[in-house]
Amino acid sequence: MKNKFWYSYLMIGAGSLIYALATNLFLVPMGLYNSGTMGAAQIVRSLIHFDLNFDVAGIINLMINIPLLTAAYFKLNPSFVKKTIFSVVVQTISFSLIPIDAILKERLASILVGSLVGGFGVGLILVHRGSSGGTDVASMLLMKKWPKLSVGRFTLGFNAAIYALCAILFNLETAIYSILMAAIFSFVVDRQHLQNIDVNVMVFTKNREIKRMIINDQHRGVTYWKGQGAYTDTETEVLVTIVSKFEVQELETRIKNMDPHAFIIVLDNASVMGNVEKRLI
Repeated sequence: MKNKFWYSYLMIGAGSLIYALATNLFLVPMGLYNSGTMGAAQIVRSLIHFDLNFDVAGIINLMINIPLLTAAYFKLNPSFVKKTIFSVVVQTISFSLIPIDAILKERLASILVGSLVGGFGVGLILVHRGSSGGTDVASMLLMKKWPKLSVGRFTLGFNAAIYALCAILFNLETAIYSILMAAIFSFVVDRQHLQNIDVNVMVFTKNREIKRMIINDQHRGVTYWKGQGAYTDTETEVLVTIVSKFEVQELETRIKNMDPHAFIIVLDNASVMGNVEKRLI
């Protein structure tokens, strides 16, 4: 358990470093602006023109995150907040120390590589139950007051404002290329963010305690009915539940421990409507 704890922090640190490397080596040299609070920090840096020999955007991003993370510590999952604080600190150090130096000279190639690498870094943070801070934390805090608000909607609105500012303050080309970067970045993050992917799990078992385990241990709802095996003509229970892709391996292990002969069907990317709890953290 202790090793798992340190491993998650190691991966979050690695993801934060990868995100900073992608930004400073591929995106910032092309004059592009990240989404979220990092994008807001970069706009402030560009407008004020700090006379420093490092990129001050990371420090500005930290200052934006301090009040958000302070509020989150008392209202959100403490483990999630601690991991997010760690990520933001690693990002701040990395953004300040990594020189802004273009590896690729072609703009579209730099956008593609930077978005793929940066998205992978942030996805790594999310998989290990942290976040890169900023809009993720702000949206979760706002959802406490307005439950109908979603992380996606808030982030979309915030980023629309960021890129509208880019178009007004700089030029339309910068805004368009930054939007393209953000779209690729978001796609990569979504592919990795397993907590965001709903999975339909169907279990065929003769152990009647498995449905209780799913309810009590996984804290997920279950629908079940009686089935009949055509070959053996014996009665079996058919259980159906919806979990996130992140939870599937743990659920399968628990089921197999209780019934080694259980038959399990997992269907990815289930389209779900109704009262299903999203566990993003």
